[in-house]
Amino acid sequence: MQLDDAATILGRADFFEICDAEQRRLLAFASERKKFRPGSVIYAAGDVPEGAHVLVSGTVSSTQEGAEDNPFLIHDTGSVLGAMALVVAKARPVTIKAVDAVETLFVPRTAFMKLANQYPDLAARAADRIRRELSTYLGAIESARGRFRK
Repeated sequence: MQLDDAATILGRADFFEICDAEQRRLLAFASERKKFRPGSVIYAAGDVPEGAHVLVSGTVSSTQEGAEDNPFLIHDTGSVLGAMALVVAKARPVTIKAVDAVETLFVPRTAFMKLANQYPDLAARAADRIRRELSTYLGAIESARGRFRK
């Protein structure tokens, strides 16, 4: 995959809208194309990923431990798998598997953090983006709370 192709893929991934074109090119340079066969585990629950994957092609399933029979399917090109792994070295709560032949662009945390350290405005945008996403998740949980009994 050429550098311009990788930068274009990052440009389609909504998480990387926080980056300008040059920052995406720098990340693209540090990124690696990966291919997975059907059934391959991209990362398992409990793993601490070294970065995030951007879906280039194929379909992946996301399952939580104990809910393997009810996977969430992801097939949209540009979907970022494990965006939090770009900033936090923490075990993931889900398993991501290739449903069919899958290609991703792997963005290492080290590259993203190096870029964030060089561009404080990027770090601020990343923090704002993560804060918004967490607020959305927490809001959804709060609104569903009334449906559950104690």
